[in-house]
Amino acid sequence: MRGGVQYPTFLMPFVALTILALIGLLFAQFFNQRLAIWIAKPLASAGFVGVGIAAGGLGLVAQGDLYAAGLLAGLVLSWWGDVLLIPQDRPLVFRAGIFAFLLGHVAYVLAFASLGLDLAAAGLAALVLLVIAIGVLRRLGPVVPRALLFPVRAYVLVISAMLLCAVGAVAEGGNPGIALGAAMFYFSDLAVARDRFIAPGFVNAAWGLPLYYGGQLVLAGTLG
Repeated sequence: MRGGVQYPTFLMPFVALTILALIGLLFAQFFNQRLAIWIAKPLASAGFVGVGIAAGGLGLVAQGDLYAAGLLAGLVLSWWGDVLLIPQDRPLVFRAGIFAFLLGHVAYVLAFASLGLDLAAAGLAALVLLVIAIGVLRRLGPVVPRALLFPVRAYVLVISAMLLCAVGAVAEGGNPGIALGAAMFYFSDLAVARDRFIAPGFVNAAWGLPLYYGGQLVLAGTLG
């Protein structure tokens, strides 16, 4: 299986697109420039989708590679989730964004599981993530709107499953970038939850967005 996260020269334009658009997105959010956010965020996400495709993801899918199929599906669904989470004070659109990311995480779960899982490592990860999930849900419970409570709980469950599958896949001999990228994605979601429900503010984007886009680039790079 792929032995590491590498970015050949032909992938660098897509990596650069994500990095430059991310910088623009951070400035746009700091100054609350909505039009700039609508431009920068889809571009930043298009960069990691581009990495996955340019790294040969579509060719691997055509060969029946389940890992590539799941990962590419997750990258594309994440792009949709990013776009749907841009509007503010739109609960229905926000739920659609959560659903897109939920499906994206399910796609990642299937991708990682297709590599085989070390059950001992996955079980240990599950115990740690269960403790984190209980703490997160207890903190979010009083502040999440009733209509969003079930989607949020489902989302926490699925992102936890994604990370434990990533750990299990790496322990089974998979690319270490899988666990790194999944962990970065997982913790970036905590920034989103904090911003939406607990303490809105730029500080959440300042650490959450670099983790998110970095994690997606790492995962996309595992296709190379």
